[in-house]
Amino acid sequence: MAEQGKVDPMHQFAIEPLWGTDHWSIAGYNIAFTNSALWMLITTVVLTLFVLGGNKRALVPGRWQMAVESFTGFIDNLLAANVGPAGRKYVPYIFSLFMFILFANILGLLPLALVGAHPFTATSHFTVTGVLAILSFSIVLIVGFWRHGLHFFSLFVPHGTPLWLMWLIPVIELVSFLVRPFSLGLRLFVAMMAGHVLLEVLSSFVINSANSGPFWGTIVGVPSFVLMVAIQALELLVAGIQAYVFALLTSLYLNDAENLH
Repeated sequence: MAEQGKVDPMHQFAIEPLWGTDHWSIAGYNIAFTNSALWMLITTVVLTLFVLGGNKRALVPGRWQMAVESFTGFIDNLLAANVGPAGRKYVPYIFSLFMFILFANILGLLPLALVGAHPFTATSHFTVTGVLAILSFSIVLIVGFWRHGLHFFSLFVPHGTPLWLMWLIPVIELVSFLVRPFSLGLRLFVAMMAGHVLLEVLSSFVINSANSGPFWGTIVGVPSFVLMVAIQALELLVAGIQAYVFALLTSLYLNDAENLH
C-alpha cells in the first residue's frame, strides 16, 4: 500500500477475524476472534500485570507501586469530590474503567508497525465504547432504583419547577438522561477515531510527496512529518483526557443515582 503511495485512512479500523476463526459460530451467531478482541485482551493483560506489579505494599514503595497508588488515589479523590463518602465503594469499578480506556488508547498509538505488528485501537469503535457506556448507565440505574425505589423518578423533576411546566420539564430531563449513554460512548469513539484518521492522512502526504521527488518531499513531506509528530504527542494527551472524561462523567451520573441531585 505504501509503495503505491496510497493510504486508506479507514483501513486501520477494519475488524478482521484472526487465525481462521471467521466461520466459528454458536446458535448461528458468529464468534470469530477478531483483531479488536485481541487488543482488548492485550489491554486487559497489560493492565492486570501493571496492577499486580505495583501491588507489593512495600513499606518504602518503589516507582511502580507509587504509580499504581497514584492512579488509585486519583480515582478515589475523583469519586470523593463528585459523589461524596458513598463514592468509595465505586473505586474498583471507576479505576478499572479509567485504566482500561487509558491503556487501550495508548496501546493503539504505539508505533508497532516498525516491527511488523499492527496495533488496533478498540476504543475507536462505537461497539466497544457503547458497551462501556451502557455498562456504566446500567450501574447507575441499578444503584438509583436500589437506593431510592420509585422515588428515583424525582430526579427528572428539578427542585423549584413551576407547576405550569410540570408537563414539559420532566420530559426534557428524561430525554437528557436517556441520551447519556449514547453521548458518553460517542464522545470517546469520535475523539479516538478522528485522531487516527488525521495521522493516516498526514502519512499519505509524506508517502506521496516522497514518491514525487525531492522537491515535493521537502516542501510537503517534511512539514507533514513534523505535524504528524506533534499530533502524535497531542493524541497521547487526548488518550488520557478521554479516559478521564469518561470516568468523570460516570462518577457524576453515579452522584445522581446516590444523591438524586
